[in-house]
Amino acid sequence: LISPRMASGMQEKQYTPSLLSFFIYNPKFGPREGEEEKKILFYHPIEIEKNEKIRNVGLCEAIVQFTRTFCPTKPAKSLHTQKNRQFFHEPEENYWMVMVVRNPMVEKPNKDGKPPTVEYQEEEIIDSVYGSVLQQCYSMYKLFNGTFSRTFEAGGMELLIQKLEKFFYRYLQTLHLQSCDLLDVFGGISFFPLDKMTYLKIQSFVNRVEESLSLVKYTAFLYNDQLIWSGLEQDDMQILYKYLTTSLFPRHTEPELAGRDSPLRPEVAGNLLHYGRFLTGPANLKDPDAKFRFPKIFVNTEDSYEELHLIVYKAMSAAVCFMVNAAVDLSRELCEQLDSLVGPQLTLLASDICEQYNINRRISGPEKEPQFKFIYFNHMNLAEKSTIHMRKTASVSLTSVHPDLMKILGDINCDFARVDEDEEIIVKAMTDYWVVGKKSDQRELYVILNQKNANLIEVNEEVKRLDMMGMDYFTTLKLSTVQVLLIASV
Repeated sequence: LISPRMASGMQEKQYTPSLLSFFIYNPKFGPREGEEEKKILFYHPIEIEKNEKIRNVGLCEAIVQFTRTFCPTKPAKSLHTQKNRQFFHEPEENYWMVMVVRNPMVEKPNKDGKPPTVEYQEEEIIDSVYGSVLQQCYSMYKLFNGTFSRTFEAGGMELLIQKLEKFFYRYLQTLHLQSCDLLDVFGGISFFPLDKMTYLKIQSFVNRVEESLSLVKYTAFLYNDQLIWSGLEQDDMQILYKYLTTSLFPRHTEPELAGRDSPLRPEVAGNLLHYGRFLTGPANLKDPDAKFRFPKIFVNTEDSYEELHLIVYKAMSAAVCFMVNAAVDLSRELCEQLDSLVGPQLTLLASDICEQYNINRRISGPEKEPQFKFIYFNHMNLAEKSTIHMRKTASVSLTSVHPDLMKILGDINCDFARVDEDEEIIVKAMTDYWVVGKKSDQRELYVILNQKNANLIEVNEEVKRLDMMGMDYFTTLKLSTVQVLLIASV
């Protein structure tokens, strides 16, 4: 992407990071000379000439092997050059994924018709951010296809290549590298704030549905793209949550009914009128030609390796995911039964949640604009909260702070990753903002203070004041009962 800007009376062009190539290989598949092409399982862009593909894969192999001589247990994660940066990831033994990203650059025009001067901004790319994006590529593939090794065992190299091509040619088009930041490193989950009674209603709803429809193995409940309840393992829910909030839900946004999520009238609650619909599977149950095919997902791949149908059903702003064993045939009758059972209950629940949330908001009073902005992440339950991001999707990252400040947050996070101990870092930015990072007991807090005339002592006192409120202030203020239960279970 290009963003032109004026400088010194002349226009210059600024290019954001972009994907140059992405490939997957296994060195065991082409060990002998003349068989190098067999190593390559997937390569993007497809039009690259065969010998260049072999050369690029061979270079990556050489880099990985060379770095192993220094640290056998930790091979290379990235390679820095002036024009680009390469990221390496070995998600399964001998299966390597490589992503090559072009560094951001500025193209400055010259006088007298000379070619423009190009300056590469090598330090603008943060390894941890794009390394996490590469890991997410594998996690998302595994969610819908299972592991590389299982596919190879089931259908050989031909089936594996077929699945890789089908998935990654589409998925790579959704990568917007210019929008990646610290939240991609965390891959956290936003929880919806709820009072105990409403939370118990949801838990009761989940129990009733699982009892009535014994085919349902796992359930997840979300409201306004925030998680309230999940029966999945944490790692599986983390990547499923990312798929739902960055891909599935945005595709189905549409104007809701008039009086969106307003409490239902008693006479409406008494009959079976409801606003439920399938986000996966049949678009219209009354259509005689409706298809009853649901996406399949793979969970618990380290242990039991379960393949499941993913049924996502929504009523107003509430969405519930039902996961059913993939061996079960999902018929029209089953979908109609689920629709009549879940639709009315979910419609009422959505209304209750909205009503209770509005009451709580009125009681707590209007939120005042704080003197600071923050990002909070809890490694124990993956809880994430950001007042810096106004909007964060796969394609857009709208933040209320300058990109230079986001870069500082990323650098602080990299420092935290190098040590296991608790740590605190305070930085004064060129723009007179103060940036504070605090790592304590599996939690990370990043605060941006807009106090231009403050000194280090005053900033330290302000952070101490926030600390006196307790680091969990940022969660207890906003987060739901389910998080308390998750924390208690850790």
